[in-house]
Amino acid sequence: MPSPQKLAHVVFQTNDVARLRDWWCNLLEAKVQFGSEDVAFLAFDQEHHRIAMAKFGDHELHQPNTMGMHHVAFTYANLGELIYTYERLRDQDILPWWQIRHGPTLSVYYRDPDGNQAELQVDVYDTVEEANAFMYGPEFAANPIGIEFEMEDVVRLHKEGVPDAELVRRPDDPPR
Repeated sequence: MPSPQKLAHVVFQTNDVARLRDWWCNLLEAKVQFGSEDVAFLAFDQEHHRIAMAKFGDHELHQPNTMGMHHVAFTYANLGELIYTYERLRDQDILPWWQIRHGPTLSVYYRDPDGNQAELQVDVYDTVEEANAFMYGPEFAANPIGIEFEMEDVVRLHKEGVPDAELVRRPDDPPR
């Protein structure tokens, strides 16, 4: 059976397209491919659009403790890029609500104005095989969510020259 080649895009339903468009453009440094009062299509890479938002009528604001999509995740090429993005957003008073070392990723989570969540992450392992080995191991089985951390500590230690491999790993990750 064929599998999809890629995740093409995510669409958010909103009552305020302009507000969501501006927030996601800022978060991802995306550009508007097309926008109107009722719809916007955003791109940040080679794809014609990765994020869209549309007004399909007035609806109640998403509540964090309800059923529905939990979050959408975006992977950065390296820790330096994630730190740059974190600092850029922090300097605009856009702060993550959660920071966690999942195991295969080091992740920071943000909420958009409608309550949708964005995970910005960096892969911890160099290969998919290494990440899968960790996920099949006892440390991940014992704690599949991960270990919280403070991004400010990662930023400080990164600037002090601590190797990225040490900064992204969970404390319970076995030596490689």
